[in-house]
Amino acid sequence: MIRRTASARSRIVGWMLLLLGAALAVPTFGITIVWQAELDREVDARLLSEADKLRAFARTSRDPYTGERFTSGAALLTAFMAVHRPEHNAAFFSVVDGRADRRSPGPAPARLDRDPEVVALMARTADTRVRWLDSPVGRVRYGVVPVQMAGDHADTRLVLLSFRDQELRQERHMARLLLASGCFALVVAGLASWLVAGRVLAPIRLVRQTAERISETDLSQRLPVRGSDDVAALAETFNHMLDRLSGAFIAQRRFLDEVAHELRTPITVLRGHLELMDEDPDSRHRHTRALLVDELDRMRRIVDDLLLLARAERPDFLTLGRAGLTDLVVDVAAKAQALGRRRWAVAEVADVSVHLDEQRVTQALMQLAANAVGHTGEGDAIEIGSRLERGRVLLWVADTGPGVAPEDRERIFQCFYQAGTAVPGRADTGIGLGLALVREIAQAHDGTARVEEASGGGARFVIDLPALHPTTEGTLSEQDPDSRGRGKNRCLRRKRPAP
Repeated sequence: MIRRTASARSRIVGWMLLLLGAALAVPTFGITIVWQAELDREVDARLLSEADKLRAFARTSRDPYTGERFTSGAALLTAFMAVHRPEHNAAFFSVVDGRADRRSPGPAPARLDRDPEVVALMARTADTRVRWLDSPVGRVRYGVVPVQMAGDHADTRLVLLSFRDQELRQERHMARLLLASGCFALVVAGLASWLVAGRVLAPIRLVRQTAERISETDLSQRLPVRGSDDVAALAETFNHMLDRLSGAFIAQRRFLDEVAHELRTPITVLRGHLELMDEDPDSRHRHTRALLVDELDRMRRIVDDLLLLARAERPDFLTLGRAGLTDLVVDVAAKAQALGRRRWAVAEVADVSVHLDEQRVTQALMQLAANAVGHTGEGDAIEIGSRLERGRVLLWVADTGPGVAPEDRERIFQCFYQAGTAVPGRADTGIGLGLALVREIAQAHDGTARVEEASGGGARFVIDLPALHPTTEGTLSEQDPDSRGRGKNRCLRRKRPAP
């Protein structure tokens, strides 16, 4: 069961709305908190200012009826509240001997002077600190200022009230307006981002739809590339990938077709001769058996080459180790003499040890030697050599055969490609896999294989490899295969008859 997840378009819009919502909510709540803290400071400042006004009034004011200084605290507070009216959302009242006496004129959000518990609390307060009080209309900031007059033994107090939550109503209204406008902005931004994300992701959806239409038999789908942005680069990269896949599939089909054709031929020969053996076993038995063995050997070589080509893509294809180029080249030259009567020679040997797979490189050189034998005649010269040049190891096999035409020098390393330059009269049992194996071995070493015209005519096949961890001791020149690197700078060219 495939678990469906949100589309890229939905995720983009969701993240944009989340970020935009956070960008709107954080300042809104931050401003609200700052407003509230600033309002609390203003309320405290106003209450302290009212207390200072009361003290100043007590020092300078007199009783309007007698003209004398006030003799009771209650009369002083009554006169003060008549003269000094509280600000909006504030109220004053006096407490005398534990009961509410007078209150400031004007409306108040709540009549706390009528609440016995509040009055009792104010009567018990012993200092002038500003405190909090919960009321039916929200939190209230209050302060109590005791008043003591000479000769007046009554417990008189002025209660200063500021209804803080009522003060916050305007700020909260502004906060709600900000939130409402923010929600509207979120809706508009969500719609806009949905449209923008759709336009931006349209090429990606086209990539997905094109990929769904692609099958093994139809790789012709391509994406239109418009502009030069990242999406256009993605479309171009996708088209390049389709080109590579198309080439790989075409090569694979051609490979399978040619392998099937090459294997079908020896199978047909085997079957035909087996049928002939039944008709006349006495006269044709020996000749037919030789043909069958030859075809079976040819099939075995085909299968072995195909398996080696398949293994070339595996990480364990190479077993790297230190190998001396002198011994490697001389050993290959000695082994190659069994391939045919040619004038075998070691042209040049780099007396250096490098890091490579000696077995695979030997296999590649032997394949090049066999290829040279197949395109030369008896008595022609074939030379094998190596050289260390600019941090590269060059290994080559050169012959004096007909050479390779320039138009065939690139294609000759492809599977099943045969340039048709074999010596007339010589049977060619190959199917065009040998040089492909040489190329795979070279590429597995991060190197290359190429063919060029030899200096004396003919072809010179070169394996160009990076010289990994070289240890140079000297250079041998045109050395006999059996010398094994014992001499240096010797030029020996000896004829070696094939055994």
